[in-house]
Amino acid sequence: MGALAGALPSLLLGMLLMSAPETLGANPGLVVRITNKGLEYVAREGLVALQNKLHKITLPDFTGDVNIKHVGSGHYELYSLEVHSCELLGSALTPLPGQGLHFSISDSFIRVKGKWKVRKWKLKLQGSFDLKVEGITISVNLLLGSEPSGRPKVAVSSCSSHIRDVETHVSGDLGWLLNLFHSQIESKFQRMLESKICEKIEDSVPSDLQPYLQTLPVTTEIDDFMGIDYNLMEAPRATAQMLEVMLKGEIFSRDHRSPVAFLAPVMSLPEEHSRMVYFAISDYAFNTASLAYHEVGYLNFSITDDMVPPNSNLRLTTKSFRAFAPRLARKYPNMNLELQGAMVSAPSLNFSPGNVSSAPQMEVEAFVLLPNSVREPVFRLGVATNVSATLTFNTSKITGFLEPRKIQVELKESKVGVFSVEMLEALLNYYILNTLYPKVNDKLEKGFPLPLLKQIELYDPVLQIHKETSDKSEESDWPVVFKHFKVMRDKEDGETITDPRRLKRKDNRT
Repeated sequence: MGALAGALPSLLLGMLLMSAPETLGANPGLVVRITNKGLEYVAREGLVALQNKLHKITLPDFTGDVNIKHVGSGHYELYSLEVHSCELLGSALTPLPGQGLHFSISDSFIRVKGKWKVRKWKLKLQGSFDLKVEGITISVNLLLGSEPSGRPKVAVSSCSSHIRDVETHVSGDLGWLLNLFHSQIESKFQRMLESKICEKIEDSVPSDLQPYLQTLPVTTEIDDFMGIDYNLMEAPRATAQMLEVMLKGEIFSRDHRSPVAFLAPVMSLPEEHSRMVYFAISDYAFNTASLAYHEVGYLNFSITDDMVPPNSNLRLTTKSFRAFAPRLARKYPNMNLELQGAMVSAPSLNFSPGNVSSAPQMEVEAFVLLPNSVREPVFRLGVATNVSATLTFNTSKITGFLEPRKIQVELKESKVGVFSVEMLEALLNYYILNTLYPKVNDKLEKGFPLPLLKQIELYDPVLQIHKETSDKSEESDWPVVFKHFKVMRDKEDGETITDPRRLKRKDNRT
């Protein structure tokens, strides 16, 4: 029964077993829904893993004393027990409303081979035997909780097992003697095995399943600047059809984390159950990323004359501005300029059905570089644009791409008179399209990781963009990601799977 310890981690979908010590009432930035279809997949694949493990377990020796009518008392020993074959015909993993998960196995059998000894007075007899355990049923309730670290914990709240029948077939010299009291042996073996099943399960949950749950990332590094907080907000909401798991989903600066000034919106998923797992990611996750990068100045930029293309009609020199800003050229003859740009505020992503967009606002300030290395501010520009964004997903990450559009520039303030900004607009367009956007897209291409446990991969994504208005008149923008998942097994599980609807073997351990 030690196999149960090894099989439970991949069997019971640790991804589902989540709850957290966050303040109740706060809204999550990410919601994960696992449907009965997903749970059925886990139970099915877990059954395959468990069956493989059962072939490798070592059973303890079994001894006892017995009284035989007309013969007297004797001592027997069953040893060198090995699982010769097993077949697990049915399993189920279902939500347990208000508590957690219910796991069951039914209509299963195990065939065990071994050797026997019987000692009566000074007489010693021995041989071999086959033992068939039929009608095995196991029922386990798992209670879900949380640790102070924000990671999940799990405990067995109840366990029961039943064996319908045990049959022994004995061979060897005077094997008939053992057959005289086989019913007593079978009854004792059945009681022992039923108690051992739950004992092993109760031992394996803290020793194997709980450590597996520790692979759930609570905070994950995105890059040198940022991390993402996947603390769990509350206990899983178990209903008859699904589990919904609430995660914080907040991106923050790793150097200095400051409170976010806005709250995550209320989210609710549509009543969809056709896929294994659903991810709902609100605009909160993306906008906290925008805020965090804004606060570290990631989108700030500086343009000097040496960065202007050689064939440009406009140079960042006062002489080049003579034609349309003569006061600048007269006041600061033959001097270089520098443009410094920054976002007015962190750009917000806006979700509408089938579309993601943003309308960032920038300010660009121009400085004259004086001979004494002092920078003299001379004018300030306002820059506006609209940006479309594409979100994509792979097996473990959310990635994106910005589709740039031309900018619009206006003169906000000038110490050198009013002038046309048409040529400056062309220069800024060139820089933003060729330098700033590629920098952002490089970052978006790397993406940020989804909260997945070890050996879990997602596949077959379908993306939908929603704008939802809740009953409380709070507007919630969120993309919903529909996915299947698969459990990646270690190579030593020893099974070759040819059905493409089932999991594929992973060459390297995760």
